[in-house]
Order: sequence, then structure tokens, then C-alpha cells
Amino acid sequence: MGSRIAVFGTGYLGATHAACMAELGHEVVGVDIDPAKLAKLEAGEVPFYEPGLDEILQRNVAAGRLRFTSSYHEAAEFADIHFIGVGTPQKKGEFAADLTYVDAVIETLSPLIDRPSVIFGKSTVPVGTAARLGARARELSPVGEQLEVAWNPEFLREGYAVQDTLHPDRLVLGLDSERQGRAEMAAREVYASLLDENIPFLITDLATAELVKTAANAFLATKISFINAMAEVCEAAGADVSMLADAIGHDARIGRKFLNAGIGFGGGCLPKDIRAFMARAGEIGADEALTFLREVDNINMRRRTRMVDMAKDALGGSLLGARIAVLGSAFKPNSDDVRDSPALNIAGQMQLQGASVTVYDPKAIENSRALFPTLEYAPSTYDACSGADLVMVLTEWEEFRSLDPHSISSAVRRRIIIDGRNCLDRDRWRTANWNYRGLGRP
Repeated sequence: MGSRIAVFGTGYLGATHAACMAELGHEVVGVDIDPAKLAKLEAGEVPFYEPGLDEILQRNVAAGRLRFTSSYHEAAEFADIHFIGVGTPQKKGEFAADLTYVDAVIETLSPLIDRPSVIFGKSTVPVGTAARLGARARELSPVGEQLEVAWNPEFLREGYAVQDTLHPDRLVLGLDSERQGRAEMAAREVYASLLDENIPFLITDLATAELVKTAANAFLATKISFINAMAEVCEAAGADVSMLADAIGHDARIGRKFLNAGIGFGGGCLPKDIRAFMARAGEIGADEALTFLREVDNINMRRRTRMVDMAKDALGGSLLGARIAVLGSAFKPNSDDVRDSPALNIAGQMQLQGASVTVYDPKAIENSRALFPTLEYAPSTYDACSGADLVMVLTEWEEFRSLDPHSISSAVRRRIIIDGRNCLDRDRWRTANWNYRGLGRP
């Protein structure tokens, strides 16, 4: 017999978590304030692109294990295990995280909880948030101390979110060390089938659990910016950053993953999370510990201007009147997420400098158009490249990695390609008489 679970927020994290909890055999209700999103989910449609999620959603809606509502009353009545999966975007005009949505869930839900229950936070929050929310929840709920707040951070990779929820590489649970309640037992029930797979289960205090997610993202961002800094050195020295990455990646302490030089990271997590981490460290008096993250952020943002400069250089010093094809607008492949996408940022910068820019992405065109309505959009790679003076690969979709140079040779005006992700076969393009330019490669 599964648990009865409510998941608050049906965006990327919440919808995935709700569907996967139902897949594990629990009865789940997803809660959101957006009626359009709820209608889509009820109809078995995922409102964003995530491989494999639609089948799980449809299967569990059909089986009656998963439904959606906008009613907090209904959720509080139905479940005694609640997950918070709402967004924590960057505040306008500052580095800190905006906790409006997380706070709103606690403020609205807690007064409605009238029996012993557990609220598990999954959202990425500044350290210290869980303790504050726990105190507030106990203050607002009729059951007081019998309402517990624990933290269970998510480690989803977009494009692999289903696998990362159903077979994570670790589960982390932060408990209120002053209140030993039933949160651990509840988590063990919810994740019983995962624990049967011997997935590591780490039990920590609240602050450590909050920091695990933030520290992981800060480390990954640092690794990407490190190899991008090496790409800058390689360009100055005439060395090859891809070979460099292969060579240092064989060292088990370093590892090859996330050592791909390119246009840098984007998306809804890494950029805002490292900024929020710096802001929070300042608030708690540890700001000197994270000053290096400012440089990680600087290196990352510099990659975007570097790409615009490369385009200008490839076209003889000016973008005015040039036709540029941009392949890829999502911040990473297998996703339609364009939040803080370096590809779109570069496309927009080139347009401002007088280029006519046409974008094609297999999944992210609609989201891109909403964010950058003035760019041109094409329905295929060939159409995007039609009449182009320059082709730029800015998201490493498999469709672009395996692109046959000859298939677009007749479409373009000039055979110049910039590989912003170092994901193309350089020799193959050069053999086909293309002027190939990679990042940090001679």
C-alpha cells in the first residue's frame, strides 16, 4: 500500500516528481495555481519537453494514481506527506534567490494541516531556509509540533529527469536535529523501492541538506568555467583544449564529465544557484569563502561575448548585414528549456550588432520565440542555413553532431561554421571544404 502524497508546483521539478512518485505506486495529487498547466497535465500532456515523462504521466493518470488540482484544501485533506517543488528564481536586480513561491506554499498549506504530517522541501533554497520554514509551519498549523519540515533536495539533470528520480545516485534527507519525528520513517516509506536498490541514503541536518544541492551546482559550474578558462589559454598558446580535457580527464580525481569547453552554462539552475550561494554566504558572514564563484560566473559570461567576437572575426570584422544560422537555442540538448540560454543570448547580441539571425532548434522554438520574438526562426536545419554567411552550432543536439556537411553546402552562401560546443567532427567538415572554427582549438 503506497503513501498519499501532495506535490506543490507542477513545473519541471514538481511535475516530474509527482509522476514518478505515482510510478512508484503512491497516490499523488499535483497542486498548482496555473489552470492552463493543470488542464494540460490532467489531459496527460507534459507542458515542457522531457524524454520519457509523458508516458509515465499518462500511465499514472489513467491508472487513477495521479491527479491535479488548484485546491490546497483538497491536498491537505488528501495527503499527510507533502513535497514542495516550486521555483526559486533569481531576484530582480540582485543575486539572491526569490523565495516568494516557497514561502507561499508554507503560508497557505500549514493552516490547513490538522493531523500529524511531513512537508519535504525539494526546491533549491539558501541555507537556513528549512529551519525558518519549519518554525513558521509549526506556528501556523493547528497541530503545531506534529507538523514537520524536512529537506530532500533534488539532483535532476534535464533530459534525464525520470531516470534521476527513479534511480538517483543518492538520496539526501535533512532532518530537524531538535525534533526527531516521523520524517525519516515517512521518507523510507516513500522511497522504499529505491532503498531496496541499495541507493545511498544520507541523513543530515537541515543546513547540510540545503548545502548539498548548492555545493554540487557550484562545483559543476566551477568545472565548466575551469575548462573554458583553459580554452582561452589554449587559443593564446595554439593548443587544443579537447585533447587537453581528454588527457586530464583520465585522472580519476578529475574525471572527463563536464570538461567540455564551449559557450558556457545556462539554464534555470547553475547561473542563479551560484549567485544565490554567493549572496547567502555574505548574509551569514562567509562571503570570502565564495569570492571565486564570482570569477566562475565572469568566465562563463565572457564565453558569450567571445562567441560574438569569433563570429565577427570569421566574417571579416563586422556583423552588419551578415546572415547567420544558429543551430540550437535550448541551454542543453534533450530539453526545451531556454532559461538563461547562452545560445539565445549570443543570437540576440549578434542581431543587435546588425546581423540577420535565423534560429533552429528541434524542441525549443516556441519557448525561444516567447523570449526573443525579434529573431527569425526556421522549421529545419536546412531552412535555417539557407543563404547563410555563417553557421553556428550552439546546442549539441545529436541532430547537429551527426550533421552531414554536404547536406547544407548547397543551402549556404559561404561555408564557414563555428562549433560553439566542440561537438562536430572537425576533419569531416574541413574535408568537405568548410572553414571550421572550434573553441580553444587551433
